[in-house]
Amino acid sequence: MSVFRPASFTVPHMRGLPAKRSSVVTVLDIGSTKVVCLIGRLVPREESRLLPGRTHDVEIIGVGHHKSRGIKAGVIADLDAVESSVRLAVHTAEKRAGVTVESLIVNVSAGRLQSETYSAAIDLGGHEVERSDLKKVLASAAGQINASDRAILHSLPIGFSLDGERAVRDPLGMYGHHLGVGMHVVTAEQAPMRNLELCVNRAHLTVEAMVATPYASGLSALVDDEAEIGCACIDMGGGTTTISVFTEGRMVHADAIALGGHHVTMDLARGLSTRLEDAERLKVVHGSALPMTGDDSDTVSVPPIGDTENDLPVQMPKTLLSRIVRARVEETLEMIRDRIQRSGFAPVVGRRIVLTGGASQLTGISDAARRILARNVRIGRPLGVAGLPAAAKGPAFSTAIGLMIYPQIASLESRGAERAGRYRMAVTGGRFARVGQWLKESF
Repeated sequence: MSVFRPASFTVPHMRGLPAKRSSVVTVLDIGSTKVVCLIGRLVPREESRLLPGRTHDVEIIGVGHHKSRGIKAGVIADLDAVESSVRLAVHTAEKRAGVTVESLIVNVSAGRLQSETYSAAIDLGGHEVERSDLKKVLASAAGQINASDRAILHSLPIGFSLDGERAVRDPLGMYGHHLGVGMHVVTAEQAPMRNLELCVNRAHLTVEAMVATPYASGLSALVDDEAEIGCACIDMGGGTTTISVFTEGRMVHADAIALGGHHVTMDLARGLSTRLEDAERLKVVHGSALPMTGDDSDTVSVPPIGDTENDLPVQMPKTLLSRIVRARVEETLEMIRDRIQRSGFAPVVGRRIVLTGGASQLTGISDAARRILARNVRIGRPLGVAGLPAAAKGPAFSTAIGLMIYPQIASLESRGAERAGRYRMAVTGGRFARVGQWLKESF
């Protein structure tokens, strides 16, 4: 009796942008509370001390966003509902930009993101480091990766060593006897990523690249000094909270937990016996992560769950609302603290945390984070992008803007160890090749 085993999922990867040509890039941020589509024009720029890692200026020419349906804690639960939200968001962005979208870059929050570091070394024999040596050592490191049931999102060289001397950023052209490399690899479970690509394909679109949400958020919200010295970026979304750690300008760790702002809303709906939309409004208007002072005479009006107009609002103590909000926020922050500690990168993070994402806009959350995480905290907003409407300049759009920045650094990722059935070669695969690959894997 034969057992059918589906082929391994191959993550779509993109090449770097043309150095001297403008490009139009479309990105899609599929979250638990909203779906955002941005269309941007990327124009080559001169090297500058302001945002020195950027190779292109970004001007947003089309924005579309729609309420997300069918997503729970970052995982697709209803393909039809998610497909509809994607279609609406993309259509709105297309109308405003005056272009037709065929392929796009999409974020990944689901799939139990895992972060691991691999190292390898080769013998140089005292000669000059050539590009072939770099490819060889990268392939040696990637050859150690064992991810048969997972898909590889990113494989990032995080530092070279030459004859034992670490922190060599670019050994090309240098002389030595032993060349080593450390490689950071981010993986995710294959099934959620297959479903994500299937959902986009059903909207008659092609996935050009998949980017881990914590990576995109860090690219968008961290300033250069933070990424260089060492910092953690915490993206507090609706259904998930993601963690990325950066040092020496590179992401060295990524993680995700299935808690977010929507869980606060659910707690309020249950605790106050009100509808979800009313609980969300109460959270935004009256919610706070700070301890409440005062007595129960300070109340808020809570609409009850009912179908008749005769159901009158109930007066609830504001302290009760605050306790419900604070309990869930503190639980989430304590999980973040523990994850950072267990990762082994707590010393790299140092004293700096950047909060971003829609849920980071809750009143008092930065103060609660300072107390629980015992670090300096600031709220991070998207940096270095022109053409954004006022409503899209806040922390809730950090992931979408990070996806727009990603093509400028996509070439930094290692493709040297890509193998058939597990990786997709960066030098192959236009739109039709990707569609053909998808057909082969899906049928």
